[in-house]
Amino acid sequence: MLGFGHLDFRGTFNKRLTTAVLLITVSQFNFGFDQQGFAATQAMTAFDKQFGHWDEVKQDYVLDTVWVSFFNGFIYLGQAFGVVAGSWISKRYGRRMCMFVMSIWALTAATLVITSRTPTQILVARVLNYIYIGMELAVVPVFQSEITPKHARGFVVGTYQISLFIGGLTMNCIARGTSTLPGRQAYMIPYGLFYVIPTFIICTIWFIPESPRWLVLKDRKADALASLQELRAGKYTEEQIEEEYHGIVVAVEQEYQTKSGSFFDIFKPQHRKRTVVVTGANFFLQSTGQIFTSIYGALFVKSLGTINPFTVTVVIAVVNSCTSLLAMVLTDKLGRRFQVLLGASIQVSALMTMGGLGTVSAPSHQIKSGIVSMMVVFTFGYALGWAPTAHILSAEIPALTVRDMTYRSASVLNIATQFAVSFSLPYLLNKPYAALGSRVGFIFGSISVCSILFAYFYVPDVSGRSLEEIDYLFASDMPLRKFKGVTMQIEHESRVGKDIEADLVYPTESGMPSK
Repeated sequence: MLGFGHLDFRGTFNKRLTTAVLLITVSQFNFGFDQQGFAATQAMTAFDKQFGHWDEVKQDYVLDTVWVSFFNGFIYLGQAFGVVAGSWISKRYGRRMCMFVMSIWALTAATLVITSRTPTQILVARVLNYIYIGMELAVVPVFQSEITPKHARGFVVGTYQISLFIGGLTMNCIARGTSTLPGRQAYMIPYGLFYVIPTFIICTIWFIPESPRWLVLKDRKADALASLQELRAGKYTEEQIEEEYHGIVVAVEQEYQTKSGSFFDIFKPQHRKRTVVVTGANFFLQSTGQIFTSIYGALFVKSLGTINPFTVTVVIAVVNSCTSLLAMVLTDKLGRRFQVLLGASIQVSALMTMGGLGTVSAPSHQIKSGIVSMMVVFTFGYALGWAPTAHILSAEIPALTVRDMTYRSASVLNIATQFAVSFSLPYLLNKPYAALGSRVGFIFGSISVCSILFAYFYVPDVSGRSLEEIDYLFASDMPLRKFKGVTMQIEHESRVGKDIEADLVYPTESGMPSK
């Protein structure tokens, strides 16, 4: 049966761990505020009047296509810088310090957004604001994966995506309500939300424990044990806490024998397979069409002239949020691989149907409504599959000493893909350029087919395994698609620095177990 029983909330989450998880989860709302706040306000008449120009043909204020491309594309330059900066701060000064610094930056950027009066000003302000988004991407999933017990890790890291969607839902509801207001307050009220979450994080982040794994990496072993005890006290015995602590120490010692954590290290034979998994997941996360619905959805629906675009954005946000909750239940129950295959298959069906409807030369109201409906169906598939799973894989797959570098590199690819898609979409959608409209579904649908093939061969299922167990699975050179059936017997002999041994038992073609 589906449910949260396998997570054992009462037996896993003490007050300190619950507080830490909730605080980190709340910090992610601001990503949704930013993404959907700017996506929705671009479809507002007041925003178009302030930052657009008068179109004599349409007899209305419109945003220049080139500027829209810059406005939704250049932000990823800021995000890329934020990922690199955030990863460096996180690795050198700790996960909490990274969250503190990024929140201070967010308040500064929000002030620049609020005070913008020209297209260039708000473009620069949004790019600077995305430095904060990049820093958040660099630290949040890693921090979550390092403080959470293995059987609940997928659920907790999955909150990254659902928090983004809940933040987006909140912003879309507010934008729906303010869209009819006269003057600048129509879009200024939504932008005011940018101050709320960073202020809260600045005031509370130092009240949660630091990552035990980061403390071990910094050779602060006494602090690491104390932090782990805070996160596990009352729910685990001292013996269990000691065992988990020694597992972390052993893993760090083993990884440091291979040194060191540079960019080129992630392509060494012992890390190459993990790098492919994480970078591939981040590429397909952004290349299969989510930017079309999340960033350009309101503008596209407005161009169809059928349904209120702000109503559609609210519906999409509701589907995102509800499906993400479902995905959080499924991810540790059914496994990462199955979930991606299911979600990506739904994406392919929706995108190809949307593209087919776009081939009608003079689409009726029903055809246009069908196109919008396929956007909603696509959203369901995306929120079920790649959306939560890519972040989970990025947090749990990399080896410890190259985790920050692997995650940073994958995040930069993630952002580069977002930049390429966001920058090109206005030209693909609108006249006088390609003017494909909903036929872009054929492009994203084809990429989604490739994502299914990638998931089948390269997405491993490591649900319920510790980060140390994952290390042994990759060291075994077993095909990734067979990870799910493996049972492990690990001997933590390295409490005084010796090597760890692990026996792997996995199913053979005949179904009988084999070592």
